[in-house]
Order: sequence, then C-alpha cells, then structure tokens
Amino acid sequence: MGRIAYDDREAAAFEANRHLSEASLDAWREAVGRHVSPRPGQRLLDLGSGTGSWARAFTQWFPGVEVLAVDPSAAMRARSLHRPVVEGHAAQLPVGDGTVDAVWVSTVIHHVPDLAAAARELRRVLRPGAPLLIRSVFAGRHDGLALVRCFPEAAEVLDTYPSVADVEAAFRDGFRTVALERVPQTTAPSWREAAQALRRDAHTPLKLISDEAYAAGLARLRRFAETEPGPVVDALDLLVLA
Repeated sequence: MGRIAYDDREAAAFEANRHLSEASLDAWREAVGRHVSPRPGQRLLDLGSGTGSWARAFTQWFPGVEVLAVDPSAAMRARSLHRPVVEGHAAQLPVGDGTVDAVWVSTVIHHVPDLAAAARELRRVLRPGAPLLIRSVFAGRHDGLALVRCFPEAAEVLDTYPSVADVEAAFRDGFRTVALERVPQTTAPSWREAAQALRRDAHTPLKLISDEAYAAGLARLRRFAETEPGPVVDALDLLVLA
C-alpha cells in the first residue's frame, strides 16, 4: 500500500490527529450496524488498521467478536491500540480461506495499488455473502470535507483517488454493491481546536499539495478558527459490497 510511506513521523501524526472521539463514532456505529450483524465467535478483519482506533472500537461495540487488525506499516503496528495486529496488505492477507465474517477498510482504498488483486484476496478470505465495508473519500465526492474548504488544492489530490465506479468495476467479479451512504462525523468540536490539532503528516492530500498551497490553507484555517464557532463536521462515504 502507499501513496505515502507511513514511517515513524507519519504514524505519530496519524495517532495524534486522526482518532475520532467516542461521541463522533456514534454515527459510524449506527452505519456499520446496518450492514453487520455480529455474533460471538465471528471474525472481523480491519484492513489497514493504522494505529488501531477502529479495531478498538469494534472490540467495544461487538463483545465476543474476534477483531483481527492487519497493517503493512511497522510504525503503525507499533502504535496500535489493539492487539493482535499483524503484518499484511490488501493483496496478501494472513488469514485462511472463507474465515472472515466482515472486512472493514477505512481511508485505505486509495493506497491500494492493484484493486483487482485486492478484490480477489478479499473474496478469498470472506465467507459467502459476508460484507466488505469501505469508508473513504472517493473521487468526485469530497464536497462534504472541511479540509477542502481550507485547502482547495487538496480536491485535485482527492480526484486522483478511486471513484465509486472504479471500486465497483474492480470488485465486480465476486461482489455486488449493497449500499452507498454518506455518514457525517464531528471531526473537531470547534474550528479553533481543528486548527490547533492539525498535523500535515496525518493527511495524504495535505502531504501531496505544494508547501505554498499548504501555507495558504493553514492561514484560511486559522481565520476560520477566529470567526467560526464549529463544530467541524465532515461527511465520508460508506460503500458496502458483498
């Protein structure tokens, strides 16, 4: 995986800047619950688990469900809030055939270099009919992001991400689309707190814009922090395949 390399610096920034509050997770818990019916003994795979915040949330939400976190980055795995976490990537998963009851892929799909290979591997590990839940910003669907309001050049980066149609085409052998929904989340309680917490290394689009564009966007964010109360609400997509 990788548009950027998640070394120690990026992993530390991600840990500091990308974990949602418990209250902010409520909307995602409801959205996941519409498509996953967990029972004790089932297995949920968190692919590209990063520092483990989602895997930890699933463990709390779904008692008795085995949550396996998989990430290719040693720096991310070292900071994981969840155990076990093992090395692996979308085209090579360390689990057996048909042994997974759901897969969660959060803000990772744009890092996957070969979507068709990932589709084959995910079809291999998922039980028949089990859901694949992809949380992402897809190309052409970034209008719900506060980040783009402050850093308009980030939209150009986001438009290089896979579109919903790209993902559906790559996964059409073995998967069908079950749902596509927009899920709002409170990313920060205020613009001031968003400005204070922002870490460039935590956001792929900000890493890939110019230093000049980043500086101009940071100035906009700081102006918002002085003039707008918040909260800062973002809307990301949840694409469900099975």
